[in-house]
Amino acid sequence: MSKHLIAPSILTADFLHLENEIKMVNGSEADLLHLDIMDGVFVPNLTFGFPVIRQIKSVAKKPLDVHLMVVNPDRYLEEYRDAGADWLTVHYEACTHLHRTIHRIKELGMKPAVSMNPHTDVALLENVLTDLNMVLVMTVNPGFGGQKFIENSYDKIRKLRRMISDAGAETLIQVDGGVTEENIGDLIEAGVDVFVVGNTIFSASDPLKVITNLKNHL
Repeated sequence: MSKHLIAPSILTADFLHLENEIKMVNGSEADLLHLDIMDGVFVPNLTFGFPVIRQIKSVAKKPLDVHLMVVNPDRYLEEYRDAGADWLTVHYEACTHLHRTIHRIKELGMKPAVSMNPHTDVALLENVLTDLNMVLVMTVNPGFGGQKFIENSYDKIRKLRRMISDAGAETLIQVDGGVTEENIGDLIEAGVDVFVVGNTIFSASDPLKVITNLKNHL
């Protein structure tokens, strides 16, 4: 995989024809398939659980990038691995013992990532940054697709990029929320490596063309 990656998020896909949507991503230039798992407690929305992840895994040809927006994610780390997660993201705000959680994800053979809500300072990750494959900066408030990009996210991304450089780490920066063909260039310049894109892709009349256009910016 190249350093810059596109991860279509199925949060805004057509769930009535989800297999077709996944096959579209399979045939695209996308790098990962992003799955948002919401429990209705950590965020005000519900999505899907292990049976659906397993079904997605059975047809997906891209690695599954699973983003847990749930309380107490430690309870089910092994189950997410067994369901097919390749990358597993937990929220800083949901983990009391974050270092332990990160290393358990590694032990289970997945790539660990940590996500931070818009109000959370990336400086709080200083002591675990070198343990992570990726940090997900939420550029909208988590819970629903189709939201407007939060503009001060750029400063947060630049700060995180400096932290990673100063630590000599290879940690990737991912963003989720409001990514478009218009702002992806500015996000690359700020230091983003991985782009979660939902509504921009799945609401388009030609999703494959949008994915190609996004990749052409990278």
